[in-house]
Amino acid sequence: MSATPATPPVPSSPTVTEREARQVAEAAREQDWRKPSFAKELFLGRFRLDLIHPHPLPADEAAQRGEEFLAKLRDFCETKIDGALIEREARIPDEVITGLKELGALGMKIDTKYGGLGLTQVYYNKALALVGSASPAIGALLSAHQSIGVPQPLKMFGTREQRETFLPRCARTDISAFLLTEPDVGSDPARLATTAVPEGDHYVLDGVKLWTTNGVVADLLVVMARVPKSEGHRGGITAFVVEAGSEGITVENRNAFMGLRGLENGVTRFHRVRVPAAHRIGEEGQGLKIALTTLNTGRLSLPAMCVGAGKWCLKIAREWSAAREQWGKPVALHEAVGSKISFIAATTFALEAVLDLSSQMADEDRNDIRIEAALAKLYGSEMACLMADELVQVRGGRGFETADSLRARGERAVPAEQLLRDLRINRIFEGSTEIMHLLIAREAVDAHLSVAGDLIDPEKSLGDKARAGAGAGVFYAKWLPRLVAGPGQLPGSYGDFKHAVDLSTHLRYVERTSRKLARSTFYAMSRWQGRMETKQGFLGRIVDIGAELFAMSAACVRAELLRRRDENGREAYQLADAFCRQSRIRVEELFGRLWTNTDDLDRKVVKGVLSGTYAWLEQGVVDPSGDGPWIADASPGPSTKENVHRPIR
Repeated sequence: MSATPATPPVPSSPTVTEREARQVAEAAREQDWRKPSFAKELFLGRFRLDLIHPHPLPADEAAQRGEEFLAKLRDFCETKIDGALIEREARIPDEVITGLKELGALGMKIDTKYGGLGLTQVYYNKALALVGSASPAIGALLSAHQSIGVPQPLKMFGTREQRETFLPRCARTDISAFLLTEPDVGSDPARLATTAVPEGDHYVLDGVKLWTTNGVVADLLVVMARVPKSEGHRGGITAFVVEAGSEGITVENRNAFMGLRGLENGVTRFHRVRVPAAHRIGEEGQGLKIALTTLNTGRLSLPAMCVGAGKWCLKIAREWSAAREQWGKPVALHEAVGSKISFIAATTFALEAVLDLSSQMADEDRNDIRIEAALAKLYGSEMACLMADELVQVRGGRGFETADSLRARGERAVPAEQLLRDLRINRIFEGSTEIMHLLIAREAVDAHLSVAGDLIDPEKSLGDKARAGAGAGVFYAKWLPRLVAGPGQLPGSYGDFKHAVDLSTHLRYVERTSRKLARSTFYAMSRWQGRMETKQGFLGRIVDIGAELFAMSAACVRAELLRRRDENGREAYQLADAFCRQSRIRVEELFGRLWTNTDDLDRKVVKGVLSGTYAWLEQGVVDPSGDGPWIADASPGPSTKENVHRPIR
């Protein structure tokens, strides 16, 4: 009788220093810029309008294929999807998911040779906006499956055998999920605890993954795990395709949230799960790079659904504020309400402009859009939440009331409060706003760090600093003088954007302001040097200014495209003008807060809060929270819970 092999000890989350964590993140990012980037140039004070204007367009065949699918999807959304039912029962009916499979929705981004629809990024995003308006939970399911699940990393990094094995399944029948986050590991992957130990021609996975979107119903998983370094194995965080029904995998809980109530999100435990080495994506240690590269375009799925939300907010705001009267006239004609409607309309136009421009650039693959996609995700998720909040305010008490309650008393069942709850997660999904600020800031200052990074690195030798100083001197001698003057100071610049409404003035503003932004960044680096990375408040405002400038540029370019194509061009110019004027006010406020803020005082207050100095302020309330640890125990080992995994067939 053979003895049962002992379970090898698996370490908990590694203890790493702040510097080590940054080194892991730095190693995972793309180091080179092989293609031009409009947004990168913008942060460097160079307004490269030629990179985005004239607005790129999809090929006729791609547009026809996309429009045909959108027509089918719209009919499905209108006749087969009951968003209110999904909200009430907190579950997408199996027959709806089966119908989406039959429609080909699982394979929107998968090449036709693997059985997919082969849609462009532009039309994939239009489809997500459409289906997300019917049910945000379905939008999240399709997005998680195709944008970060198995199809995208295999498309970019998989072997021919892997693509031929898994992509046909993902296109028609199998739902996939992406598993990175752990109970004690969020945006700091250096502390990843799940391990994949080599054993012959397999790897053995042990660990626990949290917030596995689609994990409850998934057939295939992309799992990030740490391979220990050993003879013949370079080790490091590595990506694997894993069959969700493998022995040793247990979905221990289906999580519930304030929004996206139909989301099939769970906690997944791996105990001695054997994964063939042939299912490893890329090389050992490339997992984070694969994840980040996949997200460069995958992040565009979130702003796609934010655009859909903005369009719906505008529709409801228009219809309601025309029907609702107060003090003798429709509420829309009262300035306090009208300004909110103007904000929703102008911002929706700008968000769609940002999304379509970024998506078309992704399809053409002639620009590096890592910053553009990140800005689209950041800006879209923040602005969509503001629009939904304004809609709730415009609706008044009815905005706070649930759709079911409105229906029960005989009124139109408008789920405004649900939209606010559903959208809130987008500021956290796929990189929180705070993490996106840091990620974009790192890319935005890449040119500076490339030439002057060694100057501010305390671990570099004097010789390294001397060489860096010489290189930096050459770079800045050429770069700084170009920040003094530019086309933005010439009244006739960008004249082809001057028609019944003059948008050229906004483009001149963007050009001038991009140079001001670059000067501010340079001054901050000179002032704080190695401490720059700790100035997260400053960096966040720099990024937010860049996001506004990008959105203004995209809005103007889209308006001109629509004018030239005679597609509501006059109205598009009006919306672009309104957005740019609103955006410029926000930009000026952000510039003021670069240097006049409470960042230093806030740090002192935070230290006092953590030390208990202000604990007396918490007196006079009761805490309704339940008992239990702040972070659940994720010790490796066999599961003791029921497996709630339910693949849909």
